[in-house]
Amino acid sequence: MSLKDQLDLQRLPRHIAIIMDGNGRWAKERGQDRLYGHHQGVESVRDIVEGCAELGVEYLTLYAFSTENWDRPVYEVNGIMELLVTTIRKEVDTLNRNNIRLHVIGDMNMLPPHCQRELEEAREITSHNGGLNLVMALSYSSRWEILEAVRAIARDAKEGKINPEDINHESWSKYLSTSQLPDPELMIRTSGEHRISNFLLYQIAYAELYFTNTRWPDFRKENLYEAILNYQNRERRFGKTSEQIQQNEEIVS
Repeated sequence: MSLKDQLDLQRLPRHIAIIMDGNGRWAKERGQDRLYGHHQGVESVRDIVEGCAELGVEYLTLYAFSTENWDRPVYEVNGIMELLVTTIRKEVDTLNRNNIRLHVIGDMNMLPPHCQRELEEAREITSHNGGLNLVMALSYSSRWEILEAVRAIARDAKEGKINPEDINHESWSKYLSTSQLPDPELMIRTSGEHRISNFLLYQIAYAELYFTNTRWPDFRKENLYEAILNYQNRERRFGKTSEQIQQNEEIVS
């Protein structure tokens, strides 16, 4: 039986978040420039987006470029930005045909103007689609997001729009970049690193974490199925005991 056939389609994670790591190392291992790895990584993006759409996953967030990545060599940053623009232009029609809606989170003001235009156009073109929600985290970091939320709450509190005593998880979440998204249930990181790297720190509080040694350019649908199967074999307790979870399941059934 294939990995895909082993999946319980009734217990898929609603939201999968992926740290796409290892493009540069994959390229260097092959004697190639780091940008070659980023170009090959686009093929993995296509395959995983397609795989999630086929399964019926509702949300897929890809950590494509962090705020810390701006400190990389200029040639690499410029190459990634150009790759971003050309990929969006090539893929937006495919996203639209496959009923996939594009979202973007992060500090868009840091992106070059032509990147911002391409992203905004792609979001507009796909805005009416009702299938997979593809979220690209670009120029994003969780610390940046949290600081922006704190500033916004402070402004609203100062203007009397919100009472500090009334701030709770629900009201706080409305100030985050992901306010329209459910929290991820599965977070995948490729390339053998065991770090979160400033990615959705608040949102993944109860996500299942899955780490694989596979470099991102080699990550394909079979790897995705393996991660989801691993997720489905775990018991998600949210602070409760196994006995409580079993009792709740018996009541529901």
